Amino acid sequence: MRILFVKLGAIGDIVHALPALADARRELPNATIDWVAEARSAEILRGNPAIDTLLEIDTHSMRKLRTPDALLGEIRRQAGPVRSGDYDVAIDLQGLLKSALIAKVSRARQRWGFDRSGLKESAAGLMYSDRVATERGINVIEKNRQLVRRALDLRDLAGPAEFPIATEPEHYLEAQRIAAEAGGKFALLNPAGGWVTKLWPAENYGRLAEKIWTELGIGSIVTTGPKEMELAARVGKNSGNAPVILAEPSLKGFYELAKRADFYVGGDTGPTHIAVAAGIPIVGIFGPTEWWRNGSPRADDIGVGREDISCRVDCHRRTCSKWICMDISVDTVFEAVVRRIEKARENAKEATV
Repeated sequence: MRILFVKLGAIGDIVHALPALADARRELPNATIDWVAEARSAEILRGNPAIDTLLEIDTHSMRKLRTPDALLGEIRRQAGPVRSGDYDVAIDLQGLLKSALIAKVSRARQRWGFDRSGLKESAAGLMYSDRVATERGINVIEKNRQLVRRALDLRDLAGPAEFPIATEPEHYLEAQRIAAEAGGKFALLNPAGGWVTKLWPAENYGRLAEKIWTELGIGSIVTTGPKEMELAARVGKNSGNAPVILAEPSLKGFYELAKRADFYVGGDTGPTHIAVAAGIPIVGIFGPTEWWRNGSPRADDIGVGREDISCRVDCHRRTCSKWICMDISVDTVFEAVVRRIEKARENAKEATV
């Protein structure tokens, strides 16, 4: 069987689809599985042993195309390898018109996607041969897994989500070098986010780092991406006497670094989802998006948010004149950190019994 996964979007979107890939590879070890990804986000997929061929396209160039014919023409131009893949099944995990068109262009005999209620753009549904109605109110990771189970007729997999990510020795050594600066136990903090409305103030991360140090005796590593060091500097400036290391690791270096951390704190952003994939204790700070949908699927991880305001319901705004959903105190986040650490210790004790 030849299978095509279509998942574009940001890094976090791709990480959310990795458990569905793991399910497919585990149940169909002899299948050919290719993946179409946005070139800017494809790094997290490179070298993945569960993928036979990674196909990268530049959807950024398509944003100014105003008609379906122009969009289809650009997709055909970029998707030559997709068109020649002779796929039996194409699965669109994105739910956008452009991703559905890629599935269509693949000439797969079956083209699966979400039903209307699960799509981001309703026109995408016109490109599918089959549609899946997923459960409402579930984490996007499970939503993706449900689609792939139906499309590939997999058995009902109720086990924990697996996140296949391939790294190289250079990423291990990069993480080892950064972790060595911390000298032992450390918290991993990431103050960045793709939308301004998702940002908890960098100054608060600094005060949180100070509190983690003075009350728990744990230093912090603050990670940011390219062009975000100013954000990290604001964290460091507000961290008092706490030992804070500012780092800008590579994407997979961050993944290896996360596996060494005691816990992670961050918003709804790619590094948070990578930290979830790394399997460490998570405290997420969520505002315009929902923890239950985009956060960790593990019951022990904690999402902190303003549950006392009605405007968070179906918000997803990238700008906001009120912007009160991230008005969350440092004490509230620290209390969540303490609860998550205690739960991790309880689990460790139970594992040794």
